[in-house]
Amino acid sequence: MSGLIENMFRHVALPAAKRAVGLAMRLVPVPQPTLLVGPGSSVRLAQTIGSFAHRKLFIVSDPTLVATGLLQPVLDALHAAGAPCAVFDAVTADAPIHCIEQGVAQFRAQGCDAVLAFGGGSVIDTAKVIALAATNGRHPRHMAGYFRARHAPAPLYAVPTSAGTGSEATAAAVISDPQARRKLVIVDTRIVPRLAALDPCLMTGLPRDITAATGMDALTHAIEAYIGHWSTAFTERMALSAVALIWRNLPIVCTNGADLAAREQMALAANQAGLAFTRASVGNVHAIAHQLGARYHTPHGLANAVLLPHVLRFESPAVTDKLATLASSVNLGEPGDSLAELARKFIDAIDALNRWLGIPQHLNALREQDIPGLALAARREADFNYPVPRVMSEQDCEGLLRHVLA
Repeated sequence: MSGLIENMFRHVALPAAKRAVGLAMRLVPVPQPTLLVGPGSSVRLAQTIGSFAHRKLFIVSDPTLVATGLLQPVLDALHAAGAPCAVFDAVTADAPIHCIEQGVAQFRAQGCDAVLAFGGGSVIDTAKVIALAATNGRHPRHMAGYFRARHAPAPLYAVPTSAGTGSEATAAAVISDPQARRKLVIVDTRIVPRLAALDPCLMTGLPRDITAATGMDALTHAIEAYIGHWSTAFTERMALSAVALIWRNLPIVCTNGADLAAREQMALAANQAGLAFTRASVGNVHAIAHQLGARYHTPHGLANAVLLPHVLRFESPAVTDKLATLASSVNLGEPGDSLAELARKFIDAIDALNRWLGIPQHLNALREQDIPGLALAARREADFNYPVPRVMSEQDCEGLLRHVLA
């Protein structure tokens, strides 16, 4: 199936290729993970995996999560179930290719046959690509793009420890190539995890700044999925629900990180946003944010948050009605407001939310001399990959970047 889809657009011009991808993402069945939700769900997931009789489970995580002991209850549950496992805890920010290569080598050396991701977006994306590369014998660079792998990945499970990327629900993995200073997107419906646990207990210790940035990441996913040209009735329902949940619960978890009910709602919102954008894709915000992450290692959620209101103002003339609907979904506006007034109030409210959360208005790492190259790369990424509601020129993108130049 994947090869058939790839051939649909391999030899056609760019606009036709992007239309073909959009059609494929509407027609191809995209699996959804079976979800376990609530306090302790990560342990219940481990108990379930333990009954699957895998030869050996490869657990992908990061050193901080292992050092703080968050992973230990999962390891204990797997041990009690008699499930052999190996832990790979070398994942770093942005899921760099060299880290994935190390993971694939250890997966094979340990004789593993399934993967459990335990961590944030970089961990889950790393685990996805390890599972796919291990069964295909291909370098991660050669799988970038849509449906580039011949064989299905090793069975994959996920436990997100932040409410941001929604990667446990998506058919995409974003990795980085530090040598080329690029981010690569791998899309394949088979890398959606089979089972995932949304355990709010794992998120209560997240610092406020990380909680804020990951929450705004999920909000960006939902908004860009909603306003893009590939949206469907299903993705719009998921996106609107995610926006409403984030609007209501992000201020709560940033005020009281130990609020389990609000943490659970944020995890569900990130998951719904993931379900929305895995079919409807993202847009110009992500195209620019990926370049900032690749060049400066700017955290992805932070870059999205800073850019979101500026990009929405640029796109607003093309999606005024959808922005007005988003405003109504979070109870903004007054009776008699025009669509344009509602759209403006929604964008202004995002600005105000950013300020309340402590999101900076500018990116200190950004350099004027880098802006033309960043704009060129962002425009190319958007043109090749995303159903944006308004196409950016390089000059448009340079202007957006200068809005956030310190």
